[in-house]
Amino acid sequence: MMAFCSWGFLVHKTAHQLAVYQLPSTLCRFFYRNMDYMQYNAVRPDVRRNTDSTEDTKHFIDLEIYGDSAAWRMPLYWKDAVKQYSKDTLLTYGYAPYHIIYMQQKLTDAFRQKNADSILFYAADLGHYIEDIYVPLHLSVNYDGQLTNQKGLHSLWETMVPEIEISNYNLRSRHKAAYIKNKEAAVWGIIRKTERLLPDVFAKEKEVSARFTDAAKYRMQKSRKGEEYRSYTTEFAKAYAAALKHIINQQLIYSANSVADFWYTAWVDAGKPGLDALIKTEFTPAEKDKLKAELKAYRRNELIEKNMLRAKEKKPAE
Repeated sequence: MMAFCSWGFLVHKTAHQLAVYQLPSTLCRFFYRNMDYMQYNAVRPDVRRNTDSTEDTKHFIDLEIYGDSAAWRMPLYWKDAVKQYSKDTLLTYGYAPYHIIYMQQKLTDAFRQKNADSILFYAADLGHYIEDIYVPLHLSVNYDGQLTNQKGLHSLWETMVPEIEISNYNLRSRHKAAYIKNKEAAVWGIIRKTERLLPDVFAKEKEVSARFTDAAKYRMQKSRKGEEYRSYTTEFAKAYAAALKHIINQQLIYSANSVADFWYTAWVDAGKPGLDALIKTEFTPAEKDKLKAELKAYRRNELIEKNMLRAKEKKPAE
């Protein structure tokens, strides 16, 4: 069973922010006014793992457990999956794609009820789970390279590399939120495309390792509890990132695109309710100018340069 945070806090928060920019104006205004909430809670499902024993398996699916070509053969619908594999099996070995559909319905219901708190709650959580299935290691029983003598690979791929490389990433997208006709098929389409990346995740680590001694590849660190553990060095992480080329950057962008699509689809399925009343107060001229400036920076890939990427913002005292 997996016990690792997903995508790292930096990427979850970044993807949530980029998704907001891709929404049509009425949705964009609502989520932009609540951007602080969306940023803070982009990682809430990971935090919840510390206190909720049922949370962990909502973030992944160990496809190998479900048989050969599981990404292509597993049922689209939860009730059919339960019938074929049993609920206990799904709750043990991961059921992320089915949980995403469940959360999508929750968000749709929240939009239909025009409940601002519920909309924000389910949108933040739904976005997190969608972003998770763009991480290849969330689809494998060998989720940390622990079965191939590559332990630590999980945090290397999804946290360490993005934190080191994000200033070099392309954080713009021409994508505009689009309606998803078949949500189940869309989720499994993501799973299938992400799974194809798994061989390189493992192979590139082996390839780069051949050029490093253990002393150059690993370093010892202390956890918050004071326990020592081995992790990869910055030099190795950079070499691994170079070997993967643009894959992690692309997965980040694709995940943001999908989050925008699923949020938009929930709103459309709810009947496109007006949301301006939920904002409570009109946008001030300063707010309008700030959003306009952020959208411009986003389109030009200047969010970091302009200190507008929320997850990387430098505070005035810094």
